[in-house]
Amino acid sequence: MSTTTYKVSGMSCGHCEGAVTAEVKGIPGVTEVTAVAATGLVTVTAEAPVDDEAVRAAVDEAGYELIGRA
Repeated sequence: MSTTTYKVSGMSCGHCEGAVTAEVKGIPGVTEVTAVAATGLVTVTAEAPVDDEAVRAAVDEAGYELIGRA
């Protein structure tokens, strides 16, 4: 298992957390996603390391901006 935490800007509520979580969970191999609007942190657990660009694309699709790894 691989766990990586990312910093995301623009999340401000539970709806934001849900939107980011839903998109990132769609990445193949991702098993768990925890998004926290208060801190802007998104923790991704997957079977193998996830490509940062795949996470960036998923966060962008949700309407937010990936700043980078936390």
